[in-house]
Amino acid sequence: MGSGIAQVVAQAGIRTALMDADIGSLERGLEAVASRWQRLVETGRRSPEDIARFRGNLSTGTIADAATADLVIEAIVEKPEPKLALFQELAAISAPQSIFASNTSSISISTLGRASGRPDRFLGLHFFNPVPVLPLVEIVRGLETSDQTLATSVTFVEAIGKSPVVVNDSPGFVANRILLPMINEAIFALQDGVAPAAAIDEVMKLGMSHPMGPLALADLIGLDICLHILE
Repeated sequence: MGSGIAQVVAQAGIRTALMDADIGSLERGLEAVASRWQRLVETGRRSPEDIARFRGNLSTGTIADAATADLVIEAIVEKPEPKLALFQELAAISAPQSIFASNTSSISISTLGRASGRPDRFLGLHFFNPVPVLPLVEIVRGLETSDQTLATSVTFVEAIGKSPVVVNDSPGFVANRILLPMINEAIFALQDGVAPAAAIDEVMKLGMSHPMGPLALADLIGLDICLHILE
């Protein structure tokens, strides 16, 4: 998710620093971005000159680079404790006016905002996988998110070519409040022997016009992440 977010921001002409505590993960993220950009050239959707310009907007960094960032987007593991710890660390080094955002798909934005020490300049920017393809960004307003922060974030999301939809802070927000119970019910249907996995997915694709069945989608998201969201 982090590399996908960095890719679309860099493509929009915005100076972007991608960082990860694990160097191996950072390198894999950069390789994934480079591979996707190469496919854009091979399919004729972008020119080599475009890709060179995109690459010029993307660099790697460390958490210390948050000191000069206008916007910090967190996209780490979907567990509250590491996120809370990260935002407390960021609060100590980031400029007072910078905005913090979490890519969380379910964790309370209001709680994370309080931990950041800047709840008025904190909100959720929930991107969807694969980030370069799916247009939606669920903008989650915490209890203390200011109108100015919200307006700035809507402008940012539109500037990177995505479609912002503003929702309020609630478990799972809108997308996963509806999606994850459906995925869980599909798993129950499989467990109860109602139909094989392929048949369950085919019913939802053909009958409900879903582009992907719920079990295949669960595999794409990651079963561990689905479990964390549900919990």
